[in-house]
This record gives sequence, C-alpha cells and structure tokens, in this order.
Amino acid sequence: MTDIASPAAPVRIDSPTRRIVKEFLEDPVAVIGLILFILIALIALAAPWIAPQNPYDLAQLDIMDGALPPGEASFGTGMTYWLGTDQQGRDMLSAIMYGLRVSLMVAMVSLALAITIGTIVGVSAAYFGGRLDSIIMRIVDLQLSFPAILIALILLALLGRGVDKVILALVIVQWAYYARTVRSSAMVERRKDYIDAARCLALSNPRIMFRHLLPNCVPPLIVVATVQIAQAIALEATLSFLGVGVPITEPSLGLLIANGYDYLLSGSYWISIFPGIALVMTIIAINLVGDRLRDVLNPRLQK
Repeated sequence: MTDIASPAAPVRIDSPTRRIVKEFLEDPVAVIGLILFILIALIALAAPWIAPQNPYDLAQLDIMDGALPPGEASFGTGMTYWLGTDQQGRDMLSAIMYGLRVSLMVAMVSLALAITIGTIVGVSAAYFGGRLDSIIMRIVDLQLSFPAILIALILLALLGRGVDKVILALVIVQWAYYARTVRSSAMVERRKDYIDAARCLALSNPRIMFRHLLPNCVPPLIVVATVQIAQAIALEATLSFLGVGVPITEPSLGLLIANGYDYLLSGSYWISIFPGIALVMTIIAINLVGDRLRDVLNPRLQK
C-alpha cells in the first residue's frame, strides 16, 4: 500500500493590523514610550479627580504657602507639596497635571482639524491634478518656506491670546504637512488598477477619493501625525512661554515654565524645572512611538 501524504498545515498569514502591532511590540524602547504617553494622557484626563489641589481655585490657595520647596508641608492645612509651590501658593504637582490637560487638548484638537483639512486638500490635488494641483502645491510650498513659529507669532499677534486662537494658529501652520504627505502617496495610488476599475464602474469622484484612494494613504499620514503632535505641543509651549499663547486662567506647561523663569536664579528652581521635565517627557514619549511607527509602516523595511 502506498502511503497517503497528510495535507500540509495551512500557513497562517497575519492581518496588516496584527503585523503592525507585533512588529511595534518587538521594540522595548517604543513600548516604554507608548506606556509613558498613555500614563501621561490618563493623568491629564483625570487631573480634576486625582490632583491634590485645584491650583486655579482661589479659595484653596494660601499666600503663606508661596515658594515652598519640594517636600514641605502647608502652614494651614498640613498638606505635603511634593513638588513645591509657586509664588502664589499653588501646588506644582497639581499645576502640572492641569497644564498637561491644556497642552494635550490643544495639540489633539489642532491635530484633528489639521489632518482633516490637509487630507481633503492633498487628496483633491492628487486626484484632479492639473491646475488645481499646481495652485495648491504652490500655496503649500509658500507656507512651508516660513518657520512655523514665525507664522504662529504673527497670527496670535493679530488675533490675541486664547485657547481657540492657539488652536487656529496651530491648524494654519500644520495643515500643509499633511496635505503634502497625502498628496505624494495619492499620486502613486491613483495610477493603480483599482482606481481605473472604480472609474469604469462610474463611481462618483468623492467616493473614489475617500473610500478607495484615501485608505491606502493612511500609513505615512500616521507617521507624520505622531511627529507633528509632538511639534504642536512644543510649539504651543513656546508660544505660551513668550506670552502670546493660552491665557493665564488656562495655563499650559509653557506658561508654567514662564511663570517660574524670573525665579530660576533665585533658588526657586522647581517652579520652572518640574513643568519643563513634564514637557520633555511628553515629547520624548511621543517621538519614541513615532520613530517606531515610521519603521513599522515603511514597506521597504518589512520582513
């Protein structure tokens, strides 16, 4: 009798999402960055409930607790200020939690709006091409030729201070990055057969652009978004430090650093140093995640 060969075991092929997650988790540094960013985001979201003090409720402040060094106890309540207090008696730990909340909110909202605008503009330029593409790309080139901080400073000098004004300024200086990224990917994708097949089926242009063309342009967009959100946080902190960003009633990390700058050389280092450390840790965590995503989503580096 002849032996009947047993059928070969089916080869398991991971889905793209599973492959991305698996390759991302292979880098322990990126995983640490992701965990750190999630922890920072959770602290910012839960600040009203976990912060020892509401630093912007005047009823909870005591001027006698002003400029206390880290680890000192309050003269009135006995509460320990683990990161010290500023000149107004605000707990720096609580102020940093609330500052993270404002900084991340401004960055996330501006990111969402800038991605939406940049994606629509970039896909339209690549899909229709011709004169529309030339006009849009010249506008993008013109904007990217100026430093983002310069454009933001001019806009805020004209619009005034405010969280909404800062978000508007960040959207205006960021949308061009997403438009160029999406346009470069869409220029490659629009020449492929599935786009021609969609046109042969007489599908509408919006459906082809946003249901078929755009999903294949998402990977590079994710990489740019992770880089730009870190830059948005840094840019917002810079604007607030210069005094043209968020108002003093809704201070971000940049404004907290600015508040302690005058006391930096007088011995009260903690007023600026600890918010600065929180800002640096947030940016580093996002950059670690972004660097790994850039490698994972790069088709040339896929195994």
